[in-house]
Amino acid sequence: MDVVVQIEKLTKFYGPHRGIVDVDLSVNQGEVFGFLGPNGAGKTTTIRLLLDHIRPTSGRATIFGIQTTEDPVAIHRRVGYLPGEFSLYDRLTGAQTIEYFANLRGGVDGEYVKSLIDRLDLDPTRRYREYSRGNKQKVALVCALQHRPDLLILDEPTAGLDPLVQQAFFELLQQQTAEGRTVFFSSHIISEVERLCDRVAIIRDGRIVEVDAVQGLRALAVHHVELTFATPAPLSEFEGLEGVSELKTEEDGKIVRMQVTGSIGPVIKTAARLDLVDLVSREPNLEEIFLAHYGRS
Repeated sequence: MDVVVQIEKLTKFYGPHRGIVDVDLSVNQGEVFGFLGPNGAGKTTTIRLLLDHIRPTSGRATIFGIQTTEDPVAIHRRVGYLPGEFSLYDRLTGAQTIEYFANLRGGVDGEYVKSLIDRLDLDPTRRYREYSRGNKQKVALVCALQHRPDLLILDEPTAGLDPLVQQAFFELLQQQTAEGRTVFFSSHIISEVERLCDRVAIIRDGRIVEVDAVQGLRALAVHHVELTFATPAPLSEFEGLEGVSELKTEEDGKIVRMQVTGSIGPVIKTAARLDLVDLVSREPNLEEIFLAHYGRS
C-alpha cells in the first residue's frame, strides 16, 4: 500500500511556546485518517506544516514522496484543502467564488461542480457576506473538492453544517476513498471520527499519544458490564479474570457489575456456567478513550 503522507519527528515551536513535538505519522492511499484532539492540541499546526504554510523547527514531512519544504507547489496541485478558519471575498457570490478558485487551478469539470453544489444544498447566487457560517463552509468545501484532488486535507470540516448536510458530506468522503483518494482530517468531534475513519491518531499537548484503527482504540477503553443471574453468583469466580476490576454486587449477589479492560470473552464464558439470565455490556466509544488518554499525567 502506497504511503501518501509521511511525517517524521516533526517539531514546531513558536519561540518558547510549544506547537508540536516529535510527531510521527503515516497516511496510506485510499484511507480516511482522523486526527483527533482538543483545541490547542496541535492539529492545525501539523496541517500548516504539511502545506508549508509554516516551516518546522525540526523533523520532516513528505506528501506523494515530495518533501513539503522543497516543492510545495507540486504538492498543492494534487491537494484539496479546507482550513479551520478562512475568509473569502465578501462581494462575490458563492458561484463566483467557486469559479474564481476553479479558474486559478484549471481543469475543473463544471458538471461535477454543479453536483457538489446540489449535494451540499448550497444557494450559489447569494453574496458571500450574506451567508451563514454553515453556508460559508459549504462554499469552502466545494472549492476544496471541485478538482477531485488525490489528497483532501480538512481542518474541522463539519463546523456549522446542519445534520442533513453533514450526512451528504460524509457520503462525499466515502465516494472519494472509493475512487482511491485519501482523506486526512482533523476533528474534536468524536462521532465523526468514529463513523468515518479507518485509522485515528490522538494528539495531546502537541504529542501523539496513540495511532491505531478505530477498533483497536476501542479495545483500550473499559467496558462496563452488568450480569444478572437466577441465583447469587460468587465474586470469586470473576476476581481472577484478566482485565476485571471494580467488582460489585446488588440484590443479594444476583446482579454483578464490573469493569473489563480488553476482551470480555472470559467474563462471558465464566458467567455462562453460573445460571446467567441477562448480560449488558456498554461498548466504549472514542470519547471515553480520548478522555482516558487526555487525563493521564
